[in-house]
Amino acid sequence: MKILKDILYKVTINAVVGSTGNTVNKIEFDSRKIVRDDVFVAIRGTLTDGHNYIVKAIANGATSIVCEVLPDALQDGITYIEVANSNQALAYMAANYYEHPSENLKLVGVTGTNGKTTVTSLLYQLFKKAGYKVGLLSTVKIMVDNTEHKTTHTTPDSLTINKYLKLMNDEGVEFCFMEASSHGIHQSRTEGLKFAGGIFTNLSHDHLDYHKTFADYRNVKKSFFDQLHKNAFALSNIDDKNGLVMLQNTQAKKFTYALKNYADFRAQILENEFSGLLLKVNDSELWTKLIGSFNAYNILAIYGAAELLGLEKNEILRLISELENVSGRFQYFISEEKITAIVDYAHTPDALKNVLETINSIRTKNEELITVVGCGGDRDKTKRPKMAQIASALSTKVIFTSDNPRSEDPDAIIKDMESGVEPQNFKKTLSITDRKQAIKTACQMAEAKDIILIAGKGHETYQEIKGERFDFDDYKIVSDFLKQLQK
Repeated sequence: MKILKDILYKVTINAVVGSTGNTVNKIEFDSRKIVRDDVFVAIRGTLTDGHNYIVKAIANGATSIVCEVLPDALQDGITYIEVANSNQALAYMAANYYEHPSENLKLVGVTGTNGKTTVTSLLYQLFKKAGYKVGLLSTVKIMVDNTEHKTTHTTPDSLTINKYLKLMNDEGVEFCFMEASSHGIHQSRTEGLKFAGGIFTNLSHDHLDYHKTFADYRNVKKSFFDQLHKNAFALSNIDDKNGLVMLQNTQAKKFTYALKNYADFRAQILENEFSGLLLKVNDSELWTKLIGSFNAYNILAIYGAAELLGLEKNEILRLISELENVSGRFQYFISEEKITAIVDYAHTPDALKNVLETINSIRTKNEELITVVGCGGDRDKTKRPKMAQIASALSTKVIFTSDNPRSEDPDAIIKDMESGVEPQNFKKTLSITDRKQAIKTACQMAEAKDIILIAGKGHETYQEIKGERFDFDDYKIVSDFLKQLQK
């Protein structure tokens, strides 16, 4: 049990009704999870407003309410705390409740449009191989050293973050690598945490359904670096035109990485094949199983972060050469019929362009490149025609299909995509709403030495349609179809 006033430390409070000396069992922002003596934090969400559930929270046993607007009718015996920002209040309260677990390990946040999952996951792998106890907070999973926990958001809510960081403390974890999404930063989920460092990967078109303008999106990313303390490091990709913007106002120690510009950590691609990359990193050659120029940037970010966190240069080079690709990130295999199948999470125009350009830089052009791609429903609609334009321009054949249509009509999403196809590419395209059938068709169209790219879902093992999630694994499905063709 905690005392309410203790877990309100650093929270910006506008008004208090009642006593802050009462005990608190736990913190919740979901009224359904409230039990006796809990504190309920009313959060304004995109779909629901927690202020509408204050009465229900009290009925379930809440004795303290944190909200941005006090209810018209106040109940006797209940403490009400009016705050400036409920999301921010929740972040500080969570850190206080779990006794500031981020201060007891080295926490590194990774932000950017693409590459967050790859960079965090590979850093987790690298530090594990170096013999450390390591934590991971990523889109794919949460790892507390060797124990895996499922995740549903790129950046979990503040309570979840601090709960797992506390668990990491209990397990003796020394380093933790965390994805910091624009949604998570904007909703203050990273506040109240002490970061040892931050990494910026890149910035391109995404989430404009949420942030409305690209400038807003960029500035949210930048705010993460603005909040770093002076003893932390800020490592930024300066080949991206927004790389130096991220470093403008940070108090952290500034470091840069690049392939094209002079930087603290720089690389040159010597060889780029389906078997991997040969890089010259600063003055040393390095072989990695990862593929493509976008992964050269990821490797540079990992190399730089590892050195800034104290690992020795030669050890870093050796460990990077042992790293395995991340699930759903340029994950590929070659069938017995010599058809190459690649599954990638590319769900933004820039990510799709990077993957297709990488494939085209490696292939001989004597084979077909068949791309299966869709766009998610209830998300940024403006990127749909751009995704289709890129896919049709850089592939020899394209099948437009469903991704996670969610509440939208999948055929309407595909029509939005089709509007981006340039006239000279019309004959390359085909639309098949059912994703499984689309993958099957791509497999049937492919011949020996052809390449199939299944883009958009990557590591996801479900498809979300009309509020339901159905089992769906791109990698398994394309593998099964190609095996059937061998029979």
